Amino acid sequence: MNRTKKIIYWIATIWLSLGMLSTGIVQLLKMEQDVDRMHELNYPIYLLTLLGIWKILGVVAVLIPKFPILKEWAYAGFFFAMSGAVFSHLASGSPIREIFPSLLLLVLTVVSWYLRPADRKVAVIN
Repeated sequence: MNRTKKIIYWIATIWLSLGMLSTGIVQLLKMEQDVDRMHELNYPIYLLTLLGIWKILGVVAVLIPKFPILKEWAYAGFFFAMSGAVFSHLASGSPIREIFPSLLLLVLTVVSWYLRPADRKVAVIN
């Protein structure tokens, strides 16, 4: 992997991890703004706990060395959670300022996954 790709990978991965960790913690704390947003989107409040735990565990999986299959699952979970958030906001008519954070985390997920080093990928056996 060349130096530029490695730098972009780590920048995207660190920003993704910080974003997922911070939103995961906020969701676990059930901050008033997030509870209100869940009501607006017609989702149950217990979903905040589930998403918060999954995000924090996903960050651990993405950052620790080895365990490439676990990393694939974490990236998939991030992708599903963030694409679902983007779609939910679009479907409910949210303004772009509420859609942008989820969209940014979705893009960071794809960039981090695509540029991950070979030792963080699942080996394909033919």
